[in-house]
Amino acid sequence: MRNELLRTGIDVGSTTAKLVILNQNDEVIFSDYRRHNAETVLTLQAMVQEGIKSLGDIKINLLITGSAGMGISEKFNLPFIQEVVASAEVVRQFYPEVKTLIDIGGEDAKMIIFNADGTPDIRMNGSCAGGTGAFIDQMAVLLNVPVSKLNELAENHTIIYPIASRCGVFAKTDMQNLLSREIAKEDIAASVFNAVVLQTIATLSRGNLPSPQILFSGGPLTFLPALKNAFIRVLKVDQTSIVEADNSELLTAFGAALANSVNRQEIGLVKLKELLNTDPKHTHLDLNRLVPLFEDKSEFKHWEKTQSQTLVERIDPDQLNGAKCFLGIDSGSTTTKLVLIDELGRIVFDYYCNNNGNPINAVREGLKKIQRLFESNGTSSNIVRSMVTGYGEDLIRTAFDFDEGMVETLAHFQAAKAFESDVSFILDIGGQDMKAIFVED
Repeated sequence: MRNELLRTGIDVGSTTAKLVILNQNDEVIFSDYRRHNAETVLTLQAMVQEGIKSLGDIKINLLITGSAGMGISEKFNLPFIQEVVASAEVVRQFYPEVKTLIDIGGEDAKMIIFNADGTPDIRMNGSCAGGTGAFIDQMAVLLNVPVSKLNELAENHTIIYPIASRCGVFAKTDMQNLLSREIAKEDIAASVFNAVVLQTIATLSRGNLPSPQILFSGGPLTFLPALKNAFIRVLKVDQTSIVEADNSELLTAFGAALANSVNRQEIGLVKLKELLNTDPKHTHLDLNRLVPLFEDKSEFKHWEKTQSQTLVERIDPDQLNGAKCFLGIDSGSTTTKLVLIDELGRIVFDYYCNNNGNPINAVREGLKKIQRLFESNGTSSNIVRSMVTGYGEDLIRTAFDFDEGMVETLAHFQAAKAFESDVSFILDIGGQDMKAIFVED
């Protein structure tokens, strides 16, 4: 084991974990950055193990930070420093010329405005993740592209469109509108980044526009240069006003390693890994959790059976013998559903899929599956009526020349009547809306 005591910072955020080890000259000699996918302890174990492979069983002087780092600190009795304080420490020691620090994380955003005397004015968003990395992830899903692809798309945009970023639901509504108008994905991606910028400034600046020199940090602003460029464009500054930090995605962990705190803990890397592995099943992390709804699969199966009071009969296409069929399409904000029934209300075919930003293609694929189903049975369909409901009712009805459209709540009511059951209340939670329907006698 090496004799020197190396300062170390661990930053466990809402979506990623970062580990930084410094030498005696405050130079990074080891770092690791990973998405933890909610497996924070297992991820930290793997990162510490990589540190052991690289440096051996060195002794470190440790501080932990981050939104999820606080829970780890409490569970394993490890010292903690608030993440914005840690970020400010990096500026104080390495970038004193910086007047504004902007940090976008997985589910939070931070802005620090440094006054003339160097004291930090710290601003941080609340519990809403609007305009953060999680928001960007959701928008990428709607565009049906990897997050990394957003950057490439945005760099080739021509027009910026307004997109709400305060709430993911409102943003999805704007996105669906743009997609239905077949707006170029390049323009939509750039519009998403623009929305993030406007959200950050409106929420955190509080009347004070960020002033040069400006330092950007956090995963989204590191790995998505087009997002940083959007900030530069909206703030009307040039590249000379931007301070480029090395490994800006690690800045908060770097700050935790730098910070002078009497609470720092001396520990060996192997000892740290053993501490994190004190309970392989991590049952100590479940002490404050609620009692599970079901003790085992048999309990769940029993509950599932009690809830399945009304089952709709199904029929194979080859049993129809040319009988009339009726097609129902629900084009929702995020998913598409198709159901084909016969004259007795029996289900011949059903289909459910994500829109992936293209509701017309989703319906087209469902219709192709109906066609292939009948062809495989050597029969032909006899669809005499079609009805569309949902968020995309007008679009889908027009695109495919379907017979009629119906308001969603009325469709729910008709379904309840068709079951001839004693249903008195219907609750439907959709992609972007929620309906509660009271059915009277």
